[in-house]
Amino acid sequence: MTTVLALDVGGTKLAAGLVSADGSQLARHELPTPSGGAEEVWDAVVGVLDEVAGRAPYEAVGIGCGGPMRWPDGVVSPGNLPAWRDFPLLERVALRWGGGRPTAVHNDAVAVALAEHRWGAGRGSQHVMGVTVSTGVGAGLVLHGRRVDGASGNAGHLGHVVVEPDGDPCTCGGRGCLETVARGAALVARAERLGWHGPRTGRAVAEAAHAGDPACRAALRDAGRAVGVAVASAAALLDLEVVAVAGGVAESGPAFWEPLRAAFDEHAGWAFVRAARVVPAALGRDAALVGAGAIGLDALAR
Repeated sequence: MTTVLALDVGGTKLAAGLVSADGSQLARHELPTPSGGAEEVWDAVVGVLDEVAGRAPYEAVGIGCGGPMRWPDGVVSPGNLPAWRDFPLLERVALRWGGGRPTAVHNDAVAVALAEHRWGAGRGSQHVMGVTVSTGVGAGLVLHGRRVDGASGNAGHLGHVVVEPDGDPCTCGGRGCLETVARGAALVARAERLGWHGPRTGRAVAEAAHAGDPACRAALRDAGRAVGVAVASAAALLDLEVVAVAGGVAESGPAFWEPLRAAFDEHAGWAFVRAARVVPAALGRDAALVGAGAIGLDALAR
């Protein structure tokens, strides 16, 4: 069976694997994303890919990485990875592991959408949005069964849809974007403004919310509501069948999902909007990695 060397570059973790044409994983390795400079992050990428690349032959290489990026050239400036600005990710990966094989990169949320459409919650559906809510917030789209790229390959930046017009400034240069409420750092900032003192990670906020901390529960409630509002707007615009939500914040349980669903129900007016199924990604924390495999498979098929 065809096998792809897959790489998922996230703001919190780097994962590499060997992904088969049926979406199964033959090998997987993960490391925390370093907080240092561009080359330190690259060295960690080398570490995760070298760990799995020799375990079995592969026919293509697929990469999922946060955007924006110059696509399809793969020069990336991920909002969730400040160390990389105009970083030639595709070129470097192709030189070291491509060996003449098809090698391609796309947004990590596009990877989630592809994986969930083919092998996950959106299997059998033709209009699917994959959403990541983690260090950053993004989305990828499959419409009429086909991946949507947009004019510059950057379609789907749901994290920069405005949900609070007078809200906080965003790293993108805008104001009141979904990311200012729902990304991991925003959860920490909101919880701290409400009096919480703890480790400055989204995971810590989620764990404290689960334990009943009122400030952390309020921060997750705000994040869930904001995602629900944005998803309802996207469903109205795009007439979606399935919205599959992945990422560390999305794994926070009822404290996130209950306000998300309540906000979606409140703002989804038309029957066709309410018909969209908004669900956790069936492939869980590996949705982006498996989707990177799908990106490689698509490159091989071209």
